[in-house]
Amino acid sequence: VLDSTYPIYVFKFINIHPSEEEDLQFQANAAGGSGYNETITSSFFRAYHNEADTDTLLDYSTGHDQAQGTGFSTITDGIGSAADTVNNDDCASGELWLFNPSSTTFVKHFIGKSNQVNPAVYSVNNYFAGYFNTTSAIDEIQFKMSSGNIDAGTIKLYGIGDS
Repeated sequence: VLDSTYPIYVFKFINIHPSEEEDLQFQANAAGGSGYNETITSSFFRAYHNEADTDTLLDYSTGHDQAQGTGFSTITDGIGSAADTVNNDDCASGELWLFNPSSTTFVKHFIGKSNQVNPAVYSVNNYFAGYFNTTSAIDEIQFKMSSGNIDAGTIKLYGIGDS
């Protein structure tokens, strides 16, 4: 539960492995809200490099950002899955920082990064940031795969004080 105990909350994702090849995503509820559909403005970019050393990229990924959208926001971009018998060891790890979720004055900013191995055997570094466009307190965060389930992994929550 997110409350006013800490001004900053950090979620750590450790070896997240999906049941299907999909993206890890998040969304929030304002206090008393339901549906995990808060308005988000965000950006997403990534850098990748394949094992064969034949392909690299640094790009802004417009398909993973939101401009006043209410969908789930992307943390990873296509983690390999248990259904992929060649690369069943694919997973993702990373973090999401949420600032002042209990504030009733300001919007709620977030930043994050993740690293994953995808089915094509790439190391992919993802960077995302944005804000929940609400002055209501945020007291719930939901994490899910864009399709299927989280097959394995750990999500930890830490509170960081201001002194």
